[in-house]
Amino acid sequence: MREFYFDNAATSSPKPENIYGAVELAIKKYSVNPGRAGHKKAIEAGRKIYEVREKVAKFFNVKNSLNVVFTANATESLNFAIKGAVPTGAHVITTNFEHNSSLRPLFYMRDERAVKLTFVDTYKEIEKSINIETKAIVINHISNVNGTVQDIKKIGEICKKYNLLFILDASQSAGYLDIDMERDNIDILCTTGHKSLFGIQGIGVLCIKEGVDIEPLLEGGTGSFSKLTRQPKEMPEKLEAGTLNTPGIMSLGAGIDFINDLGLDKIKEHENKLTEYFIKEIQKIETVKIYKSITENQGPVVSINIIGLDSGDLASILDEEFGIMVRPGFHCAPLAHKTIGTYEIGAVRFSFGFFNTLEEVQYAIEALNSIINQL
Repeated sequence: MREFYFDNAATSSPKPENIYGAVELAIKKYSVNPGRAGHKKAIEAGRKIYEVREKVAKFFNVKNSLNVVFTANATESLNFAIKGAVPTGAHVITTNFEHNSSLRPLFYMRDERAVKLTFVDTYKEIEKSINIETKAIVINHISNVNGTVQDIKKIGEICKKYNLLFILDASQSAGYLDIDMERDNIDILCTTGHKSLFGIQGIGVLCIKEGVDIEPLLEGGTGSFSKLTRQPKEMPEKLEAGTLNTPGIMSLGAGIDFINDLGLDKIKEHENKLTEYFIKEIQKIETVKIYKSITENQGPVVSINIIGLDSGDLASILDEEFGIMVRPGFHCAPLAHKTIGTYEIGAVRFSFGFFNTLEEVQYAIEALNSIINQL
């Protein structure tokens, strides 16, 4: 049976061909510990990592590439940002559409460091929620549940006006929307490499504006300053303890190359076309409940339910009978499900990527109609 993959919000699949080549090259030629020795291979590997650091900095407009930190994933990046930069006792504004990678660190800060939290739906509610104790705003750029797109330009303006720390979770938006840390007044950008940036799993990114300080959560080997008893203060070593993931980093660099060569606008246009078509056709089916963005902009993520059918059962039928891969349940975003009214039942998520086609989306719609007719 042919496979139809609509789980790109979890990880993009397939990858561009140059990703596979980059990973193979990393394993075959640069399978050493970069920055941990003075021999030729270690120096070459370190140079490759520096090149990717520069590509990431240019992609997001980070003025100093040394403030690009490689992590294991967006979760690690967000833990660094929230636990390492938000002061004890502060008031933080965030949204009901956050992923647990932000929510759990925020709730940790609430429980352990007396941080006070306010939850909003969109930027329109932020300014009236600001008080004298407000120090930071933590925003998920695109919801991984229903594709709600937050207006980061407006949020950045608010943060600049009130001198607030702006922490952005760009896990769903990096590689789909244009993000400029300077233009959008973003202080800390957190993302993963394995979604719309097309890299492999196991690589995350933390981009920090010059002058923003983050305390390290991890301490250990850095390949430099070895006589220090504590983690060095210099970037990026300050936040990069332990061996870096060279294959993951090189895959991320190859993904950025692919996006730059193709054009971000072309990717966005294609994914928007698929999403708009899916929504238009699904809305014609009376027994399907659709959950889309609550703002004027829609990301390539849409969740649905068929009335009277469990979301897990629907996902299983799509997989087993039609070869369609989706994600049922609660998507690590419980407050988002509370907000859209699916906290008790969950939903089936369709998330579209650049390598999906209109014909595949049409097939998915036909499959849903077939399931409904069988019911």
